[in-house]
Amino acid sequence: MQIRLWNTNLRVRLIGEALFNMLFWMYFPFITVYFSAALGNYIAGILMTVPPIFSIIGSLFGGALADRLGRRPVMLLGALLQTVMFVLFAMSPSYWIDYIAFIGIGLGGAIYKPASSAMVADLVPAQNLRQIFATFMTANNIGAVLGPALGAIFFFHYRQELLWTCALVLLLYFIAIYIMVHETLPHSAKSLEGLTSITHVFKEQWKGYGIIFRDKVFLVYILAGIFALIPIMQLDLYLAVYVINNIPAQALFTWNGDFLMLSSTEIFGAVLGLNGLLFVLFIIPVTKWFRNWKERNIFILSSLLSGLGTFSLGLNNNIWFLFFVTIIFTFGEIVRSPVTVFLSSWVPPMVIFSIILVFAFISIVLYIQLFRIYVEHPEAAD
Repeated sequence: MQIRLWNTNLRVRLIGEALFNMLFWMYFPFITVYFSAALGNYIAGILMTVPPIFSIIGSLFGGALADRLGRRPVMLLGALLQTVMFVLFAMSPSYWIDYIAFIGIGLGGAIYKPASSAMVADLVPAQNLRQIFATFMTANNIGAVLGPALGAIFFFHYRQELLWTCALVLLLYFIAIYIMVHETLPHSAKSLEGLTSITHVFKEQWKGYGIIFRDKVFLVYILAGIFALIPIMQLDLYLAVYVINNIPAQALFTWNGDFLMLSSTEIFGAVLGLNGLLFVLFIIPVTKWFRNWKERNIFILSSLLSGLGTFSLGLNNNIWFLFFVTIIFTFGEIVRSPVTVFLSSWVPPMVIFSIILVFAFISIVLYIQLFRIYVEHPEAAD
């Protein structure tokens, strides 16, 4: 399904989201470092545990509203909230207002995303959904390649200009949604549920989750996923603190006596850029390579590569060694929490990387247990 044949809604979203995603990766990976430098690793680590909670709430809220008010108004709400929060961030006189703005940006994105995904499902036939989502993922990953490298310069030297640019892009995207995007919520989905209070919606959803979590197979799957994600999430959390504070500036290349020197911040940007580039280049080939593998073995391999790759980051501070282990843990991500930042004020890096490795091994054990339960009691998954 070629892009020129896409519905206008999808084309507007592809351009808007791809552009904003690049700007997102110019500031987000450095946020933890920003707050750590201002408030200390301990306080910053605690503060970084809060945004995911707001994101969960925002996703529930956004999903509920998208099914009752429609996709378009919820997308407008999410984009507008992010725009306002970026303006607040750019004009902020204190780090605490910066933090509130950062939470608001995440909340706006969480509200926006369910409606955005639902709009795709509304417009695209089931047989084309994978291709459409893959196109969006590819566009986003291109932003993840360019964003960190640019952000290593702009976030620390031109932060206000970067934040104002994010606000402007989101404002223009808000206007584009308002003018060009039409509602896609099916008429059959509209009912008196739209009058149901949000409190009732949350109660119903939590009741549904309670039923789900009583399923033993599903519960083990969720626990394994949480432990598996901890090593992966360090790319956006502790890794920034570690590289910028512990990896010295060094030459990327030496040529006829000339050096291409990278600062610690630029090295971190290069690591993230490599991570995004590997996703763009290998997501489709790796998916094909492992399509005949059992899910159990894929999950175990993913946890193993992510855990060992992240652990190995602390073994050597040479830039090319960092690139090598980045390839390892990125493939762990491809084939398939902020707990560590505040610990960095008390313990050395290798202790933290060891904790991350332990989490990865715990996820492996849980995945093995999960598929053992599934094989011995297949009726538990029905």
